[in-house]
Amino acid sequence: MAIPINAATAAYSNASKLLGQAQKQPLLHQVADLGGGQEFAKLLGQAVQGVVETGKVADAKAMDMVNGKGDMVDVVTALSQTELAMDTMVAVRDRVISAYEEIMRMPI
Repeated sequence: MAIPINAATAAYSNASKLLGQAQKQPLLHQVADLGGGQEFAKLLGQAVQGVVETGKVADAKAMDMVNGKGDMVDVVTALSQTELAMDTMVAVRDRVISAYEEIMRMPI
């Protein structure tokens, strides 16, 4: 089944716009600013809030699709962004736990 050029262009444009929004998530840009004096807990809180917001966007896109107002490409892209944000957050959590365990093993 061939996709019309206009539909493919619109789908690519929407996907590019959503990917641009995903790159603005706090975790991705603020990890580099750790030396800027931000508290680590505040940074993690903002990262979690970014994941929550990404999930809300995915939920909204899915509801639009169910109501017949959305596009399947938007839903899949939003879900992929949410999955990426969650995977990133889990990786950060695992690193923090690993660092804590390493500190606890250090002799006093």
